[in-house]
Amino acid sequence: MTEIQPADTPETPAASAKPQKKEENFFVFLIKLVLIVAVFRSFIFSPFNIPSESMQPNLVNGDYLLAAKWPYGYSSYSLPFSAPLLPSRILAKQPQPGDIAIFKAPPDNQTDYIKRVIGVPGDQIQMTGGQLYLNGKPIPKVKVADFEVAVSPNTNCFLPEFEAKNAAGEAVCHYPRFRETLPNGRSYFVLDLSQTPQDDTPPFVVPEGHLFMMGDNRDNSMDSRFPAIPGQGIGVVPQDNLVGRATIMMFSTDGSAEWIKPWTWFSAARWNRIGTTF
Repeated sequence: MTEIQPADTPETPAASAKPQKKEENFFVFLIKLVLIVAVFRSFIFSPFNIPSESMQPNLVNGDYLLAAKWPYGYSSYSLPFSAPLLPSRILAKQPQPGDIAIFKAPPDNQTDYIKRVIGVPGDQIQMTGGQLYLNGKPIPKVKVADFEVAVSPNTNCFLPEFEAKNAAGEAVCHYPRFRETLPNGRSYFVLDLSQTPQDDTPPFVVPEGHLFMMGDNRDNSMDSRFPAIPGQGIGVVPQDNLVGRATIMMFSTDGSAEWIKPWTWFSAARWNRIGTTF
């Protein structure tokens, strides 16, 4: 009797090929995901966080916001890692006074800063006694209710004189707040805490292709009132340095969360700030 040997089945080589096929598909998926994220962050929206108090009362340390990338056009600074792929800004549009803009700060053009656009090319800017003048005319500045922010790991009071307690007995910072209104109708809040050297400046005319940027916390912001020196000021900002325009608050934390205590992830959130638009 002839013994019949089992024939090789086609399933055996196919089965061995399946893990390799899955690895290839996963690799392709990762490449597509990276490309999608890169395109989204470069040309549509990109997240930014606020690491300082220079934009109080409108932005506070611990805020996380989305910046729209298209309003001002695109340059190499719009790309991940500022990849030098664009020789100049394309689809360029000039910001409007009152915009909150993210940009690469002079003189090194590497660090992301966020400030408010105050002057565009041709504008004359001057501060006198804490009063902002635009093209020789004072910008209306009206006292409103004080700004109050809780003391937290992310927030300390500028000076001891601003330390206070709220109705619940919690430590807060209490700051004098004002509303400024620009000639184009844009209105926003600023803090004016005390008399400082930057409250008085000579008149300055914004050169072509540049912007005069200021922090809303006028006495705690190293902005265009200071010359572009690393760690001191930024001078006027080239429009090619623009990265995006602040649009909406995604999240905000007071910095008290601890990874080993999951409940603090929720108690640290400033829920009332989420969804704020600019």
